[in-house]
Amino acid sequence: MTSLPERLASVRQRMSDAAVRCGRDPREVKLVAVSKTHPAGAIREAYDAGQRLFGENYAQELRGKAEELRDLQDIEWHFIGHLQRNKIKYVLPSVALVETVDSMRLAEELDGQARKAGRVLDCLLQVNVGQEEQKSGCEPGQALQIVRSFEECANLRLRGLMTIPPFDLEADQTRLFFAALARLRESLGGASLLPALSMGMSHDFEAAIEEGATLVRVGTAIFGGRD
Repeated sequence: MTSLPERLASVRQRMSDAAVRCGRDPREVKLVAVSKTHPAGAIREAYDAGQRLFGENYAQELRGKAEELRDLQDIEWHFIGHLQRNKIKYVLPSVALVETVDSMRLAEELDGQARKAGRVLDCLLQVNVGQEEQKSGCEPGQALQIVRSFEECANLRLRGLMTIPPFDLEADQTRLFFAALARLRESLGGASLLPALSMGMSHDFEAAIEEGATLVRVGTAIFGGRD
């Protein structure tokens, strides 16, 4: 069985190879190591192997890990799960980017709490490209209105788009959803306005990179399966 540092190195190499295959600079793509349900010790091991950016799905879990790992001063946290408005207080002190803003109601609450905290918070708009009823994210047709509404949120900075394709699809099938998100970004002003595209997970991050991802969210391929 390979070690965590070896798995991390393998993911990084695969990311680089995917970028080179489609003529991109590998430095354009950042790895979000998805550490949900894994202990702080595993995050520290990945940190010691050079990883700095981590993603958490649960607000209180993020708060606990951020506190436990507060000595790692250059660690960066992304929130990548569904965020309830009453849980914002748990993530705001430590999170660098909320990837899952899916409505103006949530954006307005984040904006208000960020203002009270005296900070500007970076966000991504989560888009439900597959239009699945059980999945969070705005519908593609709502994206333009929400993007425009972000201009009224002085303490939020919209940095791009995020999506989670339907589960249980092969990489070649999820590629269609990644391409759709990239096209949507072009219709909303392109990379100059929305530089980040967060898409791709352990089983399909190479396809996501080939379709323009700037952030890939990889958990199992680094940390292994969850109990």
